[in-house]
Amino acid sequence: QVQLVESGGGLVQAGGSLRLSCVASGRTFSSYAMGWFRRAPGKEREFVAAINWGGGDHTTYANSVKGRFTISRDNAKNTVYLQMNSLKLEDTAVYYCAAKTGVLSSSRGSYNYWGQGTQVTVSS
Repeated sequence: QVQLVESGGGLVQAGGSLRLSCVASGRTFSSYAMGWFRRAPGKEREFVAAINWGGGDHTTYANSVKGRFTISRDNAKNTVYLQMNSLKLEDTAVYYCAAKTGVLSSSRGSYNYWGQGTQVTVSS
């Protein structure tokens, strides 16, 4: 069982930055691939970014955030991060952290564990 708790959301102006954190419980965090998803008002939950258990270059991003967002992890701290730069109005959403066994994936249904989410609001 893995429990995930996100933090770092808030209100930011367009063009600004935020860093989200997700702390996981359990001693096997390093064996899970981690992902970030988001759900904007009135829309389905969508993939944002994912990282393999080993971190490093084993990442993938949604086209809408590529070049602006960076996912990383610190296995010693059981934490995955999402650095969000050049934020746009359309990035406003609840952001969720998720964990899965096996390799990284952009498929929402392949993730086994989910956090409660953290709100990110981008204003003009």
